[in-house]
Amino acid sequence: MATLVRETGSLELAEDAVGEAFVEAATRWRRDGPPDSPGAWLLTTARRRVIDRVRRDRRFAVRMPLLAAEWPPPTRIQLRDDQLALIAGCVHPAINGEAQVALTLRYVCGLTTEQIARAFLVPTETMKKRLTRAKKKIAEAGIPFEVPEPGRIGERLGSICGVIYAVFSEGYASTAGTALIRGSLCDEAVWLSALLSELVPDDSEVHGLAALVLLTDARRYARIDADGLPVLLEDQDRGRWDREKIDRGLHHLRRAVTLPGAGPYQLLASIAALHAEAPSVEETPWLSIADLYNALIELHDTAVLRLNRAAALSWVEGPAVGLELMEELAGELAGYSYYHSARASLLARSGRTTLAVEAYRTAINTCANTAEIEWMRRRVAELEPRSP
Repeated sequence: MATLVRETGSLELAEDAVGEAFVEAATRWRRDGPPDSPGAWLLTTARRRVIDRVRRDRRFAVRMPLLAAEWPPPTRIQLRDDQLALIAGCVHPAINGEAQVALTLRYVCGLTTEQIARAFLVPTETMKKRLTRAKKKIAEAGIPFEVPEPGRIGERLGSICGVIYAVFSEGYASTAGTALIRGSLCDEAVWLSALLSELVPDDSEVHGLAALVLLTDARRYARIDADGLPVLLEDQDRGRWDREKIDRGLHHLRRAVTLPGAGPYQLLASIAALHAEAPSVEETPWLSIADLYNALIELHDTAVLRLNRAAALSWVEGPAVGLELMEELAGELAGYSYYHSARASLLARSGRTTLAVEAYRTAINTCANTAEIEWMRRRVAELEPRSP
């Protein structure tokens, strides 16, 4: 797909040709057996399909000499550049963020339109129109699928990392729907971040992102109980954390710290590493985590980062300190469910159960995820008998 996009300059033409090549492979390989070089066979077959289309469409006639040439399979370096160019085109600044995520999942990860629609809880027809509009924008604006100039690669990498992290965040803590975790999106983000670290091996933030995704996703199966409801960090069975992912994440983090520039992904990965290596919540180095949040706030001050710092400090200095810091954020985070549930947790730890119940009810009213709502309702039921 990446190679054909480079050669044709058209997402739609490349997509159709690749689809037809796979259909032919499904028939021919079943009958004759797979070829010695399946990738080369698919690329050659797809090129032939493109040539057939080009002959019928004058718009692409200029591409004919390139496509008709006897091209060898792309080298590893060419394939790397083609893949990076495809990702960079999907996150071009002229395309809005929502469409960037959809295009990346469709054309880089290979998810179907139906799968992407299910992941983001929209009708398939809505997602189809979203992708169609994005492809039309690409064609009309002449958005190139090419590796950005060396001086601008860092600028585009920020967008690429942002899209990958958005995919992971929606999979790891779904903002809406019935499931807390959407594993397929987590898996795609893990794969994408690993691919990006291979394509751009000397960028600290790229390795920081890969580390962050792996170290966080390592806790995936301990985060929900048998009913699919959330399990808080302090209650998780750390024996269920994925040590292989933790080791891979730490490897990326060690690589990141050897490269210049400590950005937000590297700092967030460092926090995730401290959690991953702590034997229990009580033995977690919370002061170090609070210091890392301070460093993040210096880079980009947000209310959510301050909320996380307050939660970290509450484990060191007590829930009263955490609550005091959270009160300063009430206005900015009034509609943020996690703010109210974090306050509720600290209020409950302080023995202020009536206020904790009120905070959980506010969190329920601002939450769109069914699993989290059910967990908070059960928590309210546990606390209410103890309320004055």
